[in-house]
Amino acid sequence: MARRIARRQKHVIVFARSPEYGRVKTRLAREVGTLAAWRFYRDSTEALLKRLERDPTWCVWLAWTGGNRRGWPGGRRAIRQPGGGLGARMEHCLRALPPGDVVLLGSDIPGVTASHIHRAFAELRHASVVFGPALDGGFWLVGARRVPALPKPMFASGVRWSSSETLSDVVANLRVPYRFADRMSDVDHAADLIAFREQGAVE
Repeated sequence: MARRIARRQKHVIVFARSPEYGRVKTRLAREVGTLAAWRFYRDSTEALLKRLERDPTWCVWLAWTGGNRRGWPGGRRAIRQPGGGLGARMEHCLRALPPGDVVLLGSDIPGVTASHIHRAFAELRHASVVFGPALDGGFWLVGARRVPALPKPMFASGVRWSSSETLSDVVANLRVPYRFADRMSDVDHAADLIAFREQGAVE
């Protein structure tokens, strides 16, 4: 690893799928075409990573799944997501990093800026866990102080993933204090993509 990680450094994990043509943003692809969806995912994910990597406050990690890493440039801190369901994969990555506060976010929230991440870490001064609610009832970010350790279990069984009840199911099972960060929207449909483009590029 090229850069040394300071003790108790903050960590940001970007959950991403290898940008394999035809295997990313499949719901979006049904509306805008496979090529357009693939280009959007590849370009917006790389832009998000670069944007967050410019801030020296934290270490950025790419947590990837899929066939291989060829779609992402080398020299980046990376961990591979294990097998299993989404909750198990997120929990594994949240536990796997060196000491320090950690937040994990999806790669399909192109409007995220460093300011959003700073606000999420700020909420962890007052609670053990933070969530970034998504407009569809899920969450785009989850973070934890991990002091003395990550709450266990972080994601209990029975969560209705990819539904309007996802966030409410997760928080109902927590036994530690939690708070909420900014509410954001992902891009799963053509209307989402149009709305994002009308807002202008994120610097």
